[in-house]
Amino acid sequence: MRFNPQIAKGSRPKPTLNSLKEATMKSTLLGLTTAILTTVGSAHALEASPGNAEAGATVFKRCMACHSVGPDAKNGVGPALNGVVGRAAGVYPGYDYSAANKNSGLTWDEPTLTTYLHAPRKLVPGTKMTFAGLSKDQDIADVIAYLKQFNAQGQKVAP
Repeated sequence: MRFNPQIAKGSRPKPTLNSLKEATMKSTLLGLTTAILTTVGSAHALEASPGNAEAGATVFKRCMACHSVGPDAKNGVGPALNGVVGRAAGVYPGYDYSAANKNSGLTWDEPTLTTYLHAPRKLVPGTKMTFAGLSKDQDIADVIAYLKQFNAQGQKVAP
């Protein structure tokens, strides 16, 4: 680094043509990088298609060791999931929820269920749910579409 007497005296050096070109180039590259990342992020968000209830029925088989849904659904290791989409967390009748779940303040809307089904213990530390989570976004969308079919009484409703 060369000694610059203007900096030593406390004043700023005057911008040179090269420094202005360099600043413009950096700004342009930053703008292009931001535009590319935004485009890639938007494209990634569009990749996950809407859930398919039929495929969700297959995914739900992984949940059936603890949960049930439908007209004959009963609480088991986990609560019955009739009407779960849109319901407050920790309120299904007759199930002994963890304090973490009851006090979470969550509502099981689609974005919250999506986050929860990826990693239940991450969203609700202290939950009794031991399931590690679903890794595929499409599986999660499908199982949510499947669950949305059932009202609180376990009857299938039109989408």
